[in-house]
Amino acid sequence: MSSRNLDGSAGKPLRSLVRYVPRRPSRHSVRLACQIVRERDFKLVADEIVEMSECGLLIRPKFRVLTGEELLVSFMAPFTRTFIDAEATVARVIHGRRLGDGGLSLGLEITGMEEAARALVKSQLTFMPTVAPKRRLYS
Repeated sequence: MSSRNLDGSAGKPLRSLVRYVPRRPSRHSVRLACQIVRERDFKLVADEIVEMSECGLLIRPKFRVLTGEELLVSFMAPFTRTFIDAEATVARVIHGRRLGDGGLSLGLEITGMEEAARALVKSQLTFMPTVAPKRRLYS
C-alpha cells in the first residue's frame, strides 16, 4: 500500500514542506498614562504610551535617549485597575525626520515582565484597535 497525499500525489506529505514562520505580535493604538524612568538616574523619560504590543511599546520621550538604555516602566493595564511594572530596553530611536514620522519616538522592547501581567496585557489588547504597518515613502 503506497502513501498518498491529500491531493493524490505520492511522496512526502504537504505539511512537512511548509515552513512555520512565527508572526510578530500585532501593535495596538493606545493612549495610556505611564511613568517611564531611566534605570541609572531615575529621570522621567515619558508619561504616555502611544502604541503597545505584548512585547513592546512606542513612546514619545521628553528628551533624547540612547539605544540600549535600560528603563523601568509602570502603567495601568487597559480596561483594568491593575498596575503593571516592567523592565524595558530602548530598541529603536525614531528621530522624526522621515515623511510620516510623528516626531521623536522610542521603540521599547519589554525585557522583564511577570507572566501573569503579560497575559493580562495580551488579553486586554484584543479590545484595542490595531495599527497598520507603516510604509516607507520614497522621496
